[in-house]
Parts: sequence; C-alpha cells; structure tokens
Amino acid sequence: MTSAEHELTTRFGAFDAHRPPEREVIDDCVHCGFCLETCPTYLLWGAEADSPRGRIVLISDGLGSDEPLTGDTIAHFDRCLGCMACVSSCPSGVRYDRLIERVRPQVERHHRRPPRDRALRWLLCATLPHPRRLRLLAPALSAGRLLGLIDKLPDALGAPARVAPDVPLRRTLRTGVPERTPARGPSRGRVGLLLGCVQRVFYPEVHRATVHVLAAEGFEVLAPRLPDCCGALELHSGGEEAAVRRARETIAAFDALGVDHVVVNAAGCGSAMKGYGELLETDAARAFSARVRDVCELLAEVEPRAPRGPLPMRVVYHDACHLAHAQRVRDAPRRLLSEIPELELLEVGAEREVCCGSAGIYNLVAPEAAAQLGVRKARHLAATGADAIAAGNPGCAAQLSLHLRGLGTELPIYHPVALLARSLNVTGTSARSSGRTWRRSDGV
Repeated sequence: MTSAEHELTTRFGAFDAHRPPEREVIDDCVHCGFCLETCPTYLLWGAEADSPRGRIVLISDGLGSDEPLTGDTIAHFDRCLGCMACVSSCPSGVRYDRLIERVRPQVERHHRRPPRDRALRWLLCATLPHPRRLRLLAPALSAGRLLGLIDKLPDALGAPARVAPDVPLRRTLRTGVPERTPARGPSRGRVGLLLGCVQRVFYPEVHRATVHVLAAEGFEVLAPRLPDCCGALELHSGGEEAAVRRARETIAAFDALGVDHVVVNAAGCGSAMKGYGELLETDAARAFSARVRDVCELLAEVEPRAPRGPLPMRVVYHDACHLAHAQRVRDAPRRLLSEIPELELLEVGAEREVCCGSAGIYNLVAPEAAAQLGVRKARHLAATGADAIAAGNPGCAAQLSLHLRGLGTELPIYHPVALLARSLNVTGTSARSSGRTWRRSDGV
C-alpha cells in the first residue's frame, strides 16, 4: 500500500487522513455568534446548521464519529458559499476557511452525488477552467440569447447560461494583451499577469486596462498564455487533485519568468494563489504565494506616477468576498478610485459584508439561493443612486449584471483598474465634455 492509499484508508472519524479538518481550529470557536449577521445562508434561512458555527459543530461531530457523513450534513456544507465573511467578523480569529476547504475534498472523495449533480459539476469543471473551450461555447450562448432559447433550457443548464456574461462575440475572441509590455519611464520592476480562464475570455478589457496602468506606473508586464487556469474554481468546489496540479503548473510558469510579483485582477484567483502555500505545504509554494498581489493592492503600494484625468461619475464600490475577506484587501481599490478627479466614491448602506451569491460556481450549482442573494445585493447597490459599480471579480460582475437586469436597472459594472485606465487616458477635459460615452463594453 502506498502512502497516499494509506492516507485515504486511515480514518479520523468520518474523514480520511489526507488533510482532515483540524481539531485545534475547531476548538478556537467559542460559538459567540458574531458570524451570524454576515453569513449569507444564515440570513436567508435562520438555521443554525447553515451558519459558520453550526457547520463547525457538524465538522466536529464528523471527527468524533466512525459513521460516514450523512446527506443532510453534506447539504449544509454544500450550502456554504465559502465567502469567508465569518473569518473577517470572528473576534477569536477562527480559520473557518481552512476547515471548509478541507471538508469539501473529503465530501467529493467519499460521497456519491445524484447523477444530475455529478453531471453538472463535471460539465462546469470541463468548461470554465479552459479558455479555448469557453471561446467555442461563446457563440452558442450568443445565438441562444438572440433566439430566446436560454430560458427554455432545463434548470441545470439554464442557470449557467443565464449567468454567463452577455457580451459581444468579438470581445471573447481576443485578449489584445501582448506577452511582454515594457515599462514607461524608469522601471519599478517586472511583474507577471495571470490571464486565467473566465477573465481572459469574457472580460479581456480588464487585462488590457491592467497592462496599460501597470506599464504607465513603471512596471514591465509579462503575460504568459499558460497556465490556462490557476485552479481556484476546482479548489473552492472540492476538486483538490485538479487544484494541486494547476497550482504547480502556475508556480512553474511564473517562476520561469523571474518576476518580482505575480499580479491578479480576479479576486477568486488571487485568493487561491495566495493560498498555494497552505495547499501544497512546500517552501516554494509559500514563497510564490508571498509574491502574489491583486492589481489594486500593488498599485496602492507605490506612489502614483501617471497623471489622472477627471471622470465625473458617482461610483459605488462592491467588495468582492475573496478580495475583502480572503485577501483582506479593502482600502487599496477605494484609494485608487478616490485618486481619480471628479469621481465620487459611494458605499453600500446595507449588508455591505454579505456575499452577492456568485462565490465561484455557487450561483451555477445552487441558483435559487444565489438568486435571492443576488437580488438583495443588486437592490442595495442600486439604492445608492450611483452611475456605475466598481467590482474586482468577474463572477461578481456577471452575477450583479444578471440581477440588476432583472430589476430593470442597467447599471454598468467596471473593474476599478478599468476606471483608472480611463482616467489615465483623459487629459485636461472631463469625460462628459470631451464627448466620451460610458458603455457596458468598456470595462467590467
């Protein structure tokens, strides 16, 4: 028997010995309840088992039992969005993120899902992390919308099709990002940019804006075509083996470039890559994770060099969960937006810490719960009276666009770096007086 086989047959209660949830993390929870008001599923249903502290009790029970996890228990784990708002709100510093990310692979290894659920998860993992396949799928999505076929699809296929960004086909066929972009002026360093999967295909203008701003601020930018995906989608849904493989490929690709930092403009990807050290448990992975920066995080670390032009807009900032809670990056995007002349930065008044319902593939496998959260968040954002929304994650952008349309509100959604890139291109006149128009296709 190999060591890997031994790990999978040795038991810690209901869990095998390969990265089981840690008892010392469980014991950190004092069940104070501070997590309840920020937990999306507890807000929806008010059930203790659908709260972070309730799920911690279920995990503890699993460690103390020789019986397999029940279907009801697994359902409570599946309902967790993994938004990590509970981690931010916990006064005891409980690492719930470590617990749930260790439980999910255990569930996938030892629980046989119903056939339709298995098929949907397989389909999502066979398409979303693969940019070439996504580009082939894009024409079918566009045609389906034009012909009114999307709403006629069964729920399992209809949810992913409805959430997919409604973008011009030409936008999905190119990235427009060179593999090397030199710094303008004295160099501040060399960075690598993750192109990834969903961002690369559906929001390539975010990559173009990222390269434009970084180069203008003195960074040489290398944008390798590989890896296809960082593994975030598989990691957050329990596909540990695939996530480990993609993590190793990502580390190898960027280590070969000799960059100072690895820049990410998608919150979920940044969260996963900053967690490679814990996933792989190697010094090389930990060193890599220490070099990962969200693009807003990196730009906020340096003194602005390129002059900002005015953008007379009222913009409300949406905190992507994997940026605010997982990466603890909150101030940097706000600071960058605040530096743009004539841009008025607004904040959400209610439930700011609550997830919009995107959460990796959550809005695709649990569309009803995700839709309730999406509508709530869309209403809160629209209520600010903003002209546009700034959001640093493609999943949030797609989710919010869908539910804003459902409310009859066509608020454009931009990545913060896309607004910053526009500001760098405005010289001396305001965006309105110069005849510029703000279009949905200009940025996420």
